[in-house]
Amino acid sequence: MMHRPLIDADRLWTRLMALAEIGATPAGGVNRQALSDGEISAWRRVIGWAGEAGLTPSTDAAGNLFLTLAGRDRAAPAVLLGSHLDSQPTGGKFDGAVGVIAALEAAASLAEQGDRPARDVIVVSWMNEEGCRFAPGMMGSEAFTGERDIAAIRTVRDADGVSVGQALDRLHGAFPDLPRRPLGGAIEAYLELHIEQGPVLEAAACMIGVVSGIQGKKTFQVVIEGAEGHAGTLAQQERRDALAAFARMAAALHAEIGMIDADIKFTIGRVAVVPNAPSVVPSRVSFSIDLRHPQNAVLDAAAARITALCHENVAPCAVTVTPLVDAPSNVFDPHLRARIAEASRELGHSAIAILSAAGHDARHLAKICKAAMIFIPCRDGASHVEHEWAEPDHVAAGAAVLAKVTRELALAGA
Repeated sequence: MMHRPLIDADRLWTRLMALAEIGATPAGGVNRQALSDGEISAWRRVIGWAGEAGLTPSTDAAGNLFLTLAGRDRAAPAVLLGSHLDSQPTGGKFDGAVGVIAALEAAASLAEQGDRPARDVIVVSWMNEEGCRFAPGMMGSEAFTGERDIAAIRTVRDADGVSVGQALDRLHGAFPDLPRRPLGGAIEAYLELHIEQGPVLEAAACMIGVVSGIQGKKTFQVVIEGAEGHAGTLAQQERRDALAAFARMAAALHAEIGMIDADIKFTIGRVAVVPNAPSVVPSRVSFSIDLRHPQNAVLDAAAARITALCHENVAPCAVTVTPLVDAPSNVFDPHLRARIAEASRELGHSAIAILSAAGHDARHLAKICKAAMIFIPCRDGASHVEHEWAEPDHVAAGAAVLAKVTRELALAGA
């Protein structure tokens, strides 16, 4: 007889909405950036809920939060599931948070049913997935998987000059009694539930997305150096106008890179001008580039052209192009994907295979263990916005699939 996962859908939704009150914005969204007071408050709330289910909290040097349901064999590789609690400055209630709260519900329901898992089941909230306060993002999962050195991560500063190290020390100082675990560890499998952040599932009237993989992503920081001058006295031909150079670069980049094919995603999302004064020729412009494509060969070729186009359009200024993120496209574990699809069918939920256009911590976990993702629809495909929304029955369906697969992995011991 099939053992259906028992989740409390009302509790799941109530907790998700309660979490959204922390960092709530007037427009109905969430501003709960990494390592902020809001995230500290979110930790307190989630740790309290975990304690009600008998899960044990801990953290690590990277500021990841772990909530552990102890298994019979504590030395066996664990089943890890979760997402992140940080948000964009004008983010929504669901991005990241739904994955953490659904994971907590899956582990809590397993504990409440009295079945002690064969191995530890660990709920995780990764530090700084979003990368809006400290760039680039996914610091916690990259530190956990050994892709980035924690010492280097600690030196990164936000716009106010606060370093990750200072913010991490403040976070840990707020939880002086929280046990500290080493970075990394033996993981049997990793599962992450997330809203799609795109329109495919909604358009298909489909409840569950079985994520095949994540498209590749590269990011760059570009700095143009020119020279200040008086806007009223410096002749045009004598100017080293950094903003004019940026305008040429941006036009060339959008015209060539942005038109490679229908799958390319090219974005200049942040621009800073110095001195940013109405009557002064700009001396310095720095800007970000976000480049994505599902085919690694196309992504690599486009990245090479970005550097070339910046240099071709900078004169008479100078330019430095610094690569930040280099994350190739990946494919998730086929066995876990099959389990997710089968669980969806057994629970009566429609499911389709889908490629993730956005990046997630699961990309990094897939390099060290079996990993997979579950998508649920979001209204109009909108995310990273305050009106981001997922229906309660979609949230419950995704959590039920997550709970079922988690139970199979945890009780079977493999």
